[in-house]
Amino acid sequence: MITTVLAFVLTLGVLIVVHEWGHYRTAVAFGVKVLRFSVGFGRPVWRWQRDPKATEFVVGALPLGGYVRMLDEREGEVEAAEIDRAFNRKPLVQRAAIVAAGPAANLVLAVLLYAASHWIGVQEPRAVLSTPVAGSLAEQAGLRGGDWVQAHSRDGADWTDIDSMTDLRWQLTQAVLDGRPLHLLVADRGGRGTHSVVLALEAVPSREVDAALMRRIGLGAPYSEPVMGALREGGPAAAAGLREGDRVLAVDGQAVADAQALREAIRAAIDGERGRPMRWEVERDGARQLLAITPRVHEEGGARIGRIDAYVGAAPEMVTVRRGPVDGLAKGAARTWEVSVLTLRMLGRMLVGEASVKNLSGPLTIADYAGQSVQQGLAYYLGFLALVSVSLGVLNLLPLPMLDGGHLIYYLFEGVTGRPVSEVWLERLQRGGMALLLMLMSLALFNDVARLLGLH
Repeated sequence: MITTVLAFVLTLGVLIVVHEWGHYRTAVAFGVKVLRFSVGFGRPVWRWQRDPKATEFVVGALPLGGYVRMLDEREGEVEAAEIDRAFNRKPLVQRAAIVAAGPAANLVLAVLLYAASHWIGVQEPRAVLSTPVAGSLAEQAGLRGGDWVQAHSRDGADWTDIDSMTDLRWQLTQAVLDGRPLHLLVADRGGRGTHSVVLALEAVPSREVDAALMRRIGLGAPYSEPVMGALREGGPAAAAGLREGDRVLAVDGQAVADAQALREAIRAAIDGERGRPMRWEVERDGARQLLAITPRVHEEGGARIGRIDAYVGAAPEMVTVRRGPVDGLAKGAARTWEVSVLTLRMLGRMLVGEASVKNLSGPLTIADYAGQSVQQGLAYYLGFLALVSVSLGVLNLLPLPMLDGGHLIYYLFEGVTGRPVSEVWLERLQRGGMALLLMLMSLALFNDVARLLGLH
């Protein structure tokens, strides 16, 4: 819990400081006087000022944002000697650049963070598939458990290597959003029998891009051997006499290909409100044994599934994904662009009803992911920080009042018409923007709570 809180605070602190630093440095470069640089809102809990005429640096009690307050005639009286240092007196291009510098700083930071993550290197599951869900797109395409996905292509001609299972899932998500098929170059786990298959991902509705997308395609966890892991005391697995390390050979007379196939068999072993008895053949210490096990019924997403209260499957094979200095930086820029486009597309699809608003996440989800990524290692945390930085940069560029993008729209109007937006309309738009932001924040928080309660 403490790790999660500290990781969350560090995440917000870094991203807010970088965002406001972008505004601050650009304003100073154009000769604008900055009165206050604040991280957080509300009553200051820390402040520092070199002298009474210098910028005041503040940390507020509510660390959910920040602001840079500049000298401006619209917000108070300005001394004649400092008129030229007022924000509102600067040319339109300079004002727009100051506003855009905050989101731009977040996007530049994301490039560097992604690059650093690639330079350090991360351990990710090798792109070896578990047994696809019966009747799924993956099975229909000819994919089988143990297939190693080596490359992907849009047209089956130009191929790009797949680094890991994480990379494969990213490419699948992109193809679903594009509404196009994805060509995959696959081989067995030893790299033999290379051939191509085509996943008809255009058949997957783009509104279904969520946490369950891979299962809809038919792909589950990475390939792992059907070996039993830790068992919960008193659960069906322990009661049946299973032990950690047991290798499952067959269930009800059917050979078990991998852990995914075993998990699917367990999930399906129910009759109405009761579990269905199963006959397992396992290998233990070189000898074969027959065991009877009856899963308990568990409610998940409105459906009943079987559970045995044990970890099913050995750890998947891992690979180290690492890039050189130039390649890592290029990869960081490419990933920042891809995530930015994906964020905009998802927001657009949610706006027109083509994607579920359940995809919106709030501070609780961010805090949870921050804590998890910190525990996985520095490279993982930097990648997570980059993802949130991209989201912050893109969201702030949206043309909504109260956001940087809204101010840029005001300046666009001023540039086209030759006059600024009237004070009356500014007030109306600010109120509307505040109401919209509060609605979005409430929805994101609701989604967070729903996920924690298992309702999403």
